[in-house]
Amino acid sequence: QLQLVESGGGSVQPGDSLALFCTASEMTADSAYLGWFRQAPGGDREWVASVRRSFGTAFYADAVRGRFTIVRDSTKNTATLVMINVQPQDTGVYFCAVGPSFQLEGSVGQGTQVTVST
Repeated sequence: QLQLVESGGGSVQPGDSLALFCTASEMTADSAYLGWFRQAPGGDREWVASVRRSFGTAFYADAVRGRFTIVRDSTKNTATLVMINVQPQDTGVYFCAVGPSFQLEGSVGQGTQVTVST
């Protein structure tokens, strides 16, 4: 059974940078894409970014494009989400996920908290 291990996150100030890491235990057709959702307090889950593991092609939500970068490593099992110039609206629980498309319809990790405040 596929497992997702997340790390990173924490509390930072507006304008800071932060990185999140997610490692998948295997790669299958159902986990061809690796990426992140986030959920703000009281809000709905929102897709953030995905990377196609085989080719490294990245996809971004409009809200984070230009500030967030997602890359996968040479093993194709770990995705890193580099977040620059974070803002309070980036606060939330970030969930790693996989799926057969960039929409990450498959397994979801436990989540890691990101808090952006002064």
